[in-house]
Amino acid sequence: MANRRDKQQSEARFRFGENWKHFIELLDDKRIAAAEASLQEMLAVKDLKGMRFLDVGSGSGIFSLAARNLGASVISFDYDSQSVACTQELKRRYCSEDEEWRVEAGDALDCDYMKSLGEFDVVYSWGVLHHTGDMWSALGNVIPLVSPMGKIFIAIYNDQRWLSEYWKRVKRFYNKNVIGRWIVVGVHAPYFLMRHTVRSIVTGSRNRPRGMASWRDIVDWLGGYPFQVARPEEIFDFFRERGFTLDKMTTVDGRHGCNQFVLRKTENTE
Repeated sequence: MANRRDKQQSEARFRFGENWKHFIELLDDKRIAAAEASLQEMLAVKDLKGMRFLDVGSGSGIFSLAARNLGASVISFDYDSQSVACTQELKRRYCSEDEEWRVEAGDALDCDYMKSLGEFDVVYSWGVLHHTGDMWSALGNVIPLVSPMGKIFIAIYNDQRWLSEYWKRVKRFYNKNVIGRWIVVGVHAPYFLMRHTVRSIVTGSRNRPRGMASWRDIVDWLGGYPFQVARPEEIFDFFRERGFTLDKMTTVDGRHGCNQFVLRKTENTE
């Protein structure tokens, strides 16, 4: 882990935890319920009672909390220290004495750490592994953590080819310095805010999917770096070759954003 941290100190890296710190100030029961509903829908379950749930890159901690509320025993970890603090704060608020929820610092690229965690019925990593700087290694590291017939629920940025390269440069510039940050926000944020306003008018709802917050999502998108992408078929093929079958998939239809995958481990090919 130290080598990765030393390397990235000299690189532009988005402060994910700082963004999550602002998000948890907005957290309420409605957002938590939306997070729970998204897990129930994608995993096709009523609850998670009796299951072990691993939150890889827990961020704010909202989905760890949602999984715990649904009955799972939970381990949450994140590479970003402020994100770990956010998850710990949610545990303090809602489950302070709960021994079935463990929060810690960890790195999805640290093979020894990952192996130490054991196996889980559900491994969850939404919009995280493409920010590690080595997405395919991170994806490979989560595979042994899925128990036989267990599920992995991941979301990975969609590959838009030249547009993805454009966004990669935007994100690098955002993280270069304060001036770059404000230029990126000033140029791009109005477009995203307009889209949100139009969507709200059309759907009659101001709520974001999964309990998220519009402005925090915009900041995450504009600044989220490191940044990697994949086509849906690349993710599907990667997991199929390693003994997984696809349970459910939702895509962004070629646009920017995350494609979601729920895959079940049906073979042990390791």
